Order: sequence, then structure tokens, then C-alpha cells
Amino acid sequence: MKKVGYLALMLTGMLFTSQVQAQTQKGNILVGANLANIGGTFQDGGSTFSLNLTPKAGWFIKDDIAIGPEVNLGLLTGNGSTRFNYGIGAFGRYYIKDKRIELTNKTRWFLEANAGFNGVNTKAGDQESTNTNGLGLGFGPGLAYFVTPNIALEALLKYNLTVGFGSSVTAHNVGLNLGFQI
Repeated sequence: MKKVGYLALMLTGMLFTSQVQAQTQKGNILVGANLANIGGTFQDGGSTFSLNLTPKAGWFIKDDIAIGPEVNLGLLTGNGSTRFNYGIGAFGRYYIKDKRIELTNKTRWFLEANAGFNGVNTKAGDQESTNTNGLGLGFGPGLAYFVTPNIALEALLKYNLTVGFGSSVTAHNVGLNLGFQI
């Protein structure tokens, strides 16, 4: 029984001391979601509060570079209006490997960008509804904190732009996304 206990202790120690870089190597898979998006808009009508869910899956095609699909569903409310966001597309992520900018040995800075089809539909009380549907683009920096070598909590500051057709040609916002990746 002592041998099993020592083995478990040794494996746990190895789990928590392994390098974060091993999780961003070519061939690994990243699966997770941004669970909360707290942000403000720059559209007419003032400030709003938003909640989004953005599941994504990525494959590391090269060390520190992941690409894959993502889906975006969101609801924004405030100032007597309701806005529904949706989108489907692809994202790319680059993990920065520079010891000088790491906060701890369990953190990694990254840059993320996405492109795809997005839509933003707004209903503001008795006023006419507005919508924008078309090309969605987004980019921003983020920070991943690896709780274990396989699980990371993340914060991502991202600018999103939708350009297309509808009653409004553009829609854009900046959001602070909180999430996790496995």
C-alpha cells in the first residue's frame, strides 16, 4: 500500500512541475470556451452589459500555433434594448514564448484572431430593429494561467467587428472574455 501512495505522490509531483510549453506543442488539441464576456459597445444608444458563450476547438499545427473552429452566441441588454449576437468561423492563436514577459512559470501570453460569418440583431423598445450580418473579424491579446498542465484559465481582451449588410453596415465592440481551455 505504501508503494501505491509513493507512486501517486510522485505522479502528482510530476503533473504539477511539468512545463507549460509541452501543452502548446504540435499535434496537441485545445478544447474550451469563453464563458463570460464583460464589455461595452461603441454604438449609438450608450453602454450595455453582455454575456457570451464561445466554444472552440483548436489543433496545434506547429509549436505554439493553434487553429480551429469556434461558435459565438451572445445576449446583450441595457438602455431599453436587447441585442442577440451569433457567429461561426475559425480562430487562430499564437502563444508567445518569452520568459522575460511571463508573470509566473504557469502563465503564457497569447494573441488570438478570428474570422467568419457573424450577425448582430438589436431590438430597442418601440424603435425599429437594427441588424448587421456579414464578415466577422476579431483580434486581441490574452493570458492563460495553467492550473494544471492540461487545464488553463484565460482572460482575453478582444476587439470584434462585423461588416456586411442589413440596416446597419457595421457593428463593433471590445470585450473582456473569461474562459478555460483543456
